[in-house]
Amino acid sequence: MESNQNFSESVNREQGKITRELFLDWIGLIARLTLGIVLLIAGAIKIPTPYKAAAAMRAYELLPNSLASFFGYILPWFEVGLGLLLILGVALRITGLIGALLMILFIGAISSAWARGLSIDCGCFGGGGEIDPKDTKYLQEIIRDFGLAIAGFYLYFRPRTPFALDNRGK
Repeated sequence: MESNQNFSESVNREQGKITRELFLDWIGLIARLTLGIVLLIAGAIKIPTPYKAAAAMRAYELLPNSLASFFGYILPWFEVGLGLLLILGVALRITGLIGALLMILFIGAISSAWARGLSIDCGCFGGGGEIDPKDTKYLQEIIRDFGLAIAGFYLYFRPRTPFALDNRGK
């Protein structure tokens, strides 16, 4: 009788482990798609008007204008590429880390603008540049990017997710 009880306890533990693993896999899928879709949309919105993305980058007043413009022109393409890799589930450990670090960089830039009293739109989804001080949304943007950074770090530490191209042959 005791061996039957031990067996059923071990089966229940194994089922719980499988359920937990599946749950964590699905959390990874949500993290991957959320970060990937946000990056894809943010980049795609800026690609048709690269001069606005460059102006948004210059508005932060963190880099010399020529360097800020350069990054403003290439950032949308980088976001689209990284977003597509995340959505497809390619190289999840590194793409998750790059996505997380990019969000930390954005948090730093937004925090810097806020601390220096600049009144700018972050330019995250197009637009950018100076705005009325009452229209700034620094805290919301920082919270959003913090959540996205967590998603990226989750993928770095736990890259296995359903429907990822990384899973081919596994």
